[in-house]
Amino acid sequence: MSTNNATEAAKESASQAAESLGISTEQLSGWAEVAMEYAEIYLPKLAVALVILIIGLILIKILLGGMKKLFKVKGFDKTLENFLLSFTGILLKIILGITVISTMGVQMTTFVALLGAAGLAIGMALSGTLQNFAGGVMLLIFRHYKVGDWVEMQGYSGTVKEIQIFNTILKTPDNKTIIIPNSPISTDSLVNYSTEPKRRVDFTLGIGYEDDIDQAKKVILDVISADERVHKDPAPFIAVAELADSSVNFTLRVWVDSGDYWGVYWDNLEAFKKALDANGISIPFPQRDVHLHQVE
Repeated sequence: MSTNNATEAAKESASQAAESLGISTEQLSGWAEVAMEYAEIYLPKLAVALVILIIGLILIKILLGGMKKLFKVKGFDKTLENFLLSFTGILLKIILGITVISTMGVQMTTFVALLGAAGLAIGMALSGTLQNFAGGVMLLIFRHYKVGDWVEMQGYSGTVKEIQIFNTILKTPDNKTIIIPNSPISTDSLVNYSTEPKRRVDFTLGIGYEDDIDQAKKVILDVISADERVHKDPAPFIAVAELADSSVNFTLRVWVDSGDYWGVYWDNLEAFKKALDANGISIPFPQRDVHLHQVE
């Protein structure tokens, strides 16, 4: 069968099918013309939009890969790295989607207005969550603390286990998990005990009024000097801090590595007690003199 015959047969079959559906040949021809017109208008735009989409996705992948390498070289915090990569990827894909839709000839004015209204409604409904999100972004950018730091915030103390976008998770020494929203953390004060490499350990030690002050100082300094974790520079400092009701109180200040703080504190409290006892120096407990008057 020749091409012309095949074409005529196809037209005749289409005409018969249209007549069976109650559609005239003129209507079918008009629809075909309209379809051809739309195809001529939108097919090139669709092709261009598809090309833009493919190229855009490739460029986004390359850009995110470059950012990841840069973060690795700069030593960025892993949590901050993941957040920035995810946020940047989503933002770029949204921009790419809008560009593709615009290329196809879709009017974006109404779409953007609807998107803005929806964003406003969602923002009002999730205002607290968005505040925590903003707080998390600020914490990740300024890095007031990092995973592994010992911190005190919002009335809680513990080791930072994880910094999430909405919350910060602490682990306490007794193995409790504390989840704190990021918003109040970013606007309130906090104490980070792990920022500096060295910390000062303060001791308060009391002896009896009848005991020898110079001998007590020597015993205390001998004990603390024997601990290799205590820094020699600055040297340990000891002085009489208070003449209390029942004791003469010393203040002892020494510097240690931040990680040795509690070990030095607890170990030497026990060592001070044993050394003072061995040298006959008392550690008095609170006492009160009671005078009785007989009333006749």
